[in-house]
Amino acid sequence: MGKNKFHDGQGPSQRQLRVGETVRRALADVLARGDIHDDDLARLSITVGEVVTSTDLKLATAYVLPLGGQGKDEVLKLLSRNKGELRRAIGKRLTLKYTPDLRFQLDETFDRMDETRRMLAQDDVRRDTEGQDTDE
Repeated sequence: MGKNKFHDGQGPSQRQLRVGETVRRALADVLARGDIHDDDLARLSITVGEVVTSTDLKLATAYVLPLGGQGKDEVLKLLSRNKGELRRAIGKRLTLKYTPDLRFQLDETFDRMDETRRMLAQDDVRRDTEGQDTDE
């Protein structure tokens, strides 16, 4: 059986977490400074919520969201179009032997948090959760 490209054990290793956070900071810095020579990308404010790396650290998936959540599809296209230049700019900031290849996905964390808040605010859910706090 072949080796899985992504770590399937008990979660990512400390090294994966450390490299992912380093890449996240570098990517956020590059995007904030407007170091990429694409006017369409430079005019956008993009949040980089998390970067997850593969176990071999050769692939980094960046979870991104445009400010206000508007133009999500456009942001993914622009980032993908400029991923080579982004990778080079990040590589200059990193002290890694190998700069990971970049992939981009929408960060849906905020949407899930909003949905959870909406569910918890429903009368029947609130009624069910209120009864759990008391000792019987």
